[in-house]
Amino acid sequence: MTAELRLIHDIARQFRHRPAGEAAEAIAAHVQKFWDPRMRANLRALADDPDEPLDPLVSAAASLLR
Repeated sequence: MTAELRLIHDIARQFRHRPAGEAAEAIAAHVQKFWDPRMRANLRALADDPDEPLDPLVSAAASLLR
């Protein structure tokens, strides 16, 4: 598991109490604000990999970052 994958799942857990759409937006905003471009690119690559098991909130947030 990559560092980005571990971190994004930790972030998703912090927002799980919110409605799904709101949580995905909050996760995407956090990533946009605090992650460097290389980390964001790695997250997008992970989201594009069909063999990578992503939390649904992480997938939704990655889609918002496109």
